[in-house]
Amino acid sequence: MTSQNTARETMMPTPPRRRQQVRNFALIWSGITLMIGACTFISIYAATGIAANAKGNLAPVSISAKTTNPSDGADAAAIASTAGSSDATEAPDAAVAAVPTNTTEPTKVAATSAPDAAGGAPTATINPIKDTDFDLGIAVQDNPDPNVYKVWVDMAGKQLKLNWVKTQVVWRDVEAVKGKIDWTAMDVSIKMLHAANIKVLLAVAKAPNWARDKNAPTDKPGVLDGPPSNPQDYADFLTAILQRYPGMINAIEVWNEVNLDREWSTAPQQLDPARYVSLLKAAHDAIKAADPNVIVVTSALSPTGANNGVNYVDDFVYMDKLIKAGMLNYADCVGAHHNGLNVPPDADYKNIPERTPRAKYRGPWENPNHSWSFKSTIMGYADKVKAAGSNLKLCVTEFGWPTADGLTGNLRSGFEFVKDNTIVDQANFTELAITEMQQWGFVRLAIVFNLNYGAQAGWSLEGGVGDNVVWSILGKDFVAHPVWKKIEDRNFRGQPRKAS
Repeated sequence: MTSQNTARETMMPTPPRRRQQVRNFALIWSGITLMIGACTFISIYAATGIAANAKGNLAPVSISAKTTNPSDGADAAAIASTAGSSDATEAPDAAVAAVPTNTTEPTKVAATSAPDAAGGAPTATINPIKDTDFDLGIAVQDNPDPNVYKVWVDMAGKQLKLNWVKTQVVWRDVEAVKGKIDWTAMDVSIKMLHAANIKVLLAVAKAPNWARDKNAPTDKPGVLDGPPSNPQDYADFLTAILQRYPGMINAIEVWNEVNLDREWSTAPQQLDPARYVSLLKAAHDAIKAADPNVIVVTSALSPTGANNGVNYVDDFVYMDKLIKAGMLNYADCVGAHHNGLNVPPDADYKNIPERTPRAKYRGPWENPNHSWSFKSTIMGYADKVKAAGSNLKLCVTEFGWPTADGLTGNLRSGFEFVKDNTIVDQANFTELAITEMQQWGFVRLAIVFNLNYGAQAGWSLEGGVGDNVVWSILGKDFVAHPVWKKIEDRNFRGQPRKAS
């Protein structure tokens, strides 16, 4: 009887007094909702725009994700480096608050979390050590502010739909005093990425002064960094990281571009492949003892195209020496870099087709060398590994194409190739490189360089910071470059994975 009366009452028209109560409730609830939204906006702005402006190198932060038409003739300044990128972690860690969702129409969006879109979550969980099929990730610069870093995590996982994020750990900054480790940034990035079900690749390099060789040049951090005198110090540091974040780290790249004195300054100066292999062995043994499921990646080399034997060694020459010294015995994956230049990814260095319009930077055409070519370099590494009798695949821990479209200011002199690429070139070359690597079959993981280095540096091209800005796929004023949509459409996060 009670249930029948209740059912009947719910079917009857609402009395006038109750209708007024409902309207009042709706108005009050709407007001509360608007207040919460305003508070959220203010909090995000305070955590990002104000923090950014405090650095003195960012304009006020926008909440809009905007897009522009491709530019075919944007002025760009030169970039100075070898073909490999400089250490991007040196850039200021300012902040942003925008979430691009497309590259065709301006879209105003909130810089807060949103539910996973269709296909946004992995369909299955496979232990990464057993997953050797091609996968894609992106390099994301840390930010110790969790509100800001959450924006980057959402972009990588929910928007770009990627399974991996590479984050750099500068050892000399994190453990400036032996035994006293500053976990601030890693506590934010590693835990948040793990919670979002995004796999973590750590690139760990640059020994602190206390660990360096006696008389090593320690007064030029970022210019002449180097290895520890005792490899065990590095092994202990990696062990401490893995013990603090059990099961949260999926791969570790052991050092960076060891064929350059910029990364491997010793006393006396010597780019010694045997010494690197000693460091790799100590790191490998420590990593596997702490967590055997972590993928050990060898240091990617810089495609230098030159060789003076002291400050830089040709990467093919150095790769041969590393293999001879036993490198392949202490790794699960062979690291590689190629940061684009102005050559399409499917072009062999011996026969690079002329660009239309004609390329202004003529190095690849006038001085043929494998280092100009993504295809020649990456395939060359794979051939060397195979010739050594190994079945290890490559992990391309940095790749991408730079563009200065929409940017102003002056880069360091040296590599004017950036002037030749528009944002459309960046998109087309990156997409073609992904297709090539999938088809080759010997690339296990590839990391796009980069997501947010430009945003956190305020898209400045000054003071060397711009060296990394030109590779960012999130452009000035939070304009998502066309390459963003191409990556998003591939939906790596929604593709089923299988164990090998």
